[in-house]
Amino acid sequence: MLPNVIAASSSAPAEAVAPLMRGITVLRRLTEADGTLSLSGLEKATGLARSTVDRITATLARMGYVRLDGRDAVLAPRLMELGNAYLAAIRLPRLLDAHADALADDLDESVSLAVRDRDGIRFIHQATRRRAMSLSFRIGDLLPAERTAPGPLFASEWDTADWARWRARRDADPEGRGFPAVPPRSGAYDDFEARTARAGAQGWALDDQLIEPGLVAVSVPVRDPRTGRVACVASVVSHTSRHTAESLRSTLLPRLRATVAAMERELRERREPRERAAPGDGSPGPSGLAAWTGASKQELGREFIESLARGLTVITSFGEGRAELTLTEVAQATGLARATARRALITLQHLGYVESYDRVFRLTPRVLGLGFPPLSMLPLPRIAAPHLAELSERVHDSASLAILTGGGDEVQYTARVATSRVMSVNITLGTRLPAYATSLGRVMLADLLPEVSLPERLIRLTPHTVTDRRELLAVLERVRVAGYALVDGELEEGLRSIAVPVRDGGGRVVAAVNVAMHSSRRSVEECVGEVLPELRAAVGRIEGELGVAGMFRRVSGV
Repeated sequence: MLPNVIAASSSAPAEAVAPLMRGITVLRRLTEADGTLSLSGLEKATGLARSTVDRITATLARMGYVRLDGRDAVLAPRLMELGNAYLAAIRLPRLLDAHADALADDLDESVSLAVRDRDGIRFIHQATRRRAMSLSFRIGDLLPAERTAPGPLFASEWDTADWARWRARRDADPEGRGFPAVPPRSGAYDDFEARTARAGAQGWALDDQLIEPGLVAVSVPVRDPRTGRVACVASVVSHTSRHTAESLRSTLLPRLRATVAAMERELRERREPRERAAPGDGSPGPSGLAAWTGASKQELGREFIESLARGLTVITSFGEGRAELTLTEVAQATGLARATARRALITLQHLGYVESYDRVFRLTPRVLGLGFPPLSMLPLPRIAAPHLAELSERVHDSASLAILTGGGDEVQYTARVATSRVMSVNITLGTRLPAYATSLGRVMLADLLPEVSLPERLIRLTPHTVTDRRELLAVLERVRVAGYALVDGELEEGLRSIAVPVRDGGGRVVAAVNVAMHSSRRSVEECVGEVLPELRAAVGRIEGELGVAGMFRRVSGV
């Protein structure tokens, strides 16, 4: 269990919403299990009755936060909208990620940004170098302050209560077993107070293999221009095969400091306006919640827990331009009655996900602990997989995801769900096919018009293959206008397929999904009339989850 999460107990305020507390417990246990746990496993891990677990997971599934896969509950990418609300509210990733990425490219080392979470740190950005030995930390992972380079820099601003909390944890958990992101280690607390004093005096800190042997890091604080306090900490992380702690200090620290100076200039020049954005300005707040929860309750009956859905939606009322909200503003953003919003905020504050001062509320980094770490690692093929399975089941034909590769000359299959038929389309993951002769390739090539690059020689694969360049460009233009491609017997005689592009949050085509079948299964008209609507609906769901998952990180596999 995470060490500094306040458990739902008899100490909860009288007005706390018990179903919201239990629902958050389920999300935490799923996060600790890396995103997947059987329903019976959830029952055991939470101590809740099986009927309660079933109702909670049914509600979370209705919200799109969990997928029920047989006997398992699986975290779904849409849950990341909770963490996105926090990341958007603090604005740091939006303003500083590009600086961190540029430094990582310049140094060819991993660079991270972290914020304080009580007596620990949480990562809000990772620019990781892909090597045989590479950093495995994820956005949202919680680490103990004493085992990291950023920790002493944050601790240099701790007050007496903060140090008392840290010492109580040290006594209760001497090996740090409550932090599953790092291996347990005895003696990690020993010189933390001395390291904190040094870090405060010199303005930087080192991690010389505190987390595990071989891992070294140097950190510099990024200060809030309004208060002068540490807003986040930037770190360069390496391995002892590349750098010693001393060489990190002598070689990389000056360049890290220069980047931090640029980050602080960015924060000064793009300070958040004093006026809080009203819901609907900038990133939109939730709307129609009351109608949606009412309809869900009517459809699912007692299996749907309205108070859980409403409480979690309160988190998404925060965002860019809405970092600090009054109770009235939360109620307006969610459409909830003030009394309902107040009880949800009291519950979230008790659990440590919200803090308040001067009658305004703001999210804490702990929100990132609700599913963000395991979900932040999902590549596009895994995001798409359940939607491909549903699509294939609905149309009773094979469904595939592919990307352009080979400079745009080929498509490569990255996810696929095949049907079990005597006669079926037999393609394996990793297969590459010429883009110009496939529906998948054409919808992606069409997005590149008019700068599309075609192979020098278009090979006639069947008597139907379009090989004239001018004719193919005309076909691609029709595909661009129509928004889909249908290829009939051009790749292989008897093979018919229809494809739709997959776009990221910025509208760029990053992949495509198709349904393929033998031409005897459906006519061209039936493909357009029956399959295309299902295909577009499935791609819409994939794009929705891709947009949420890719808001503050690069989704791999695109």
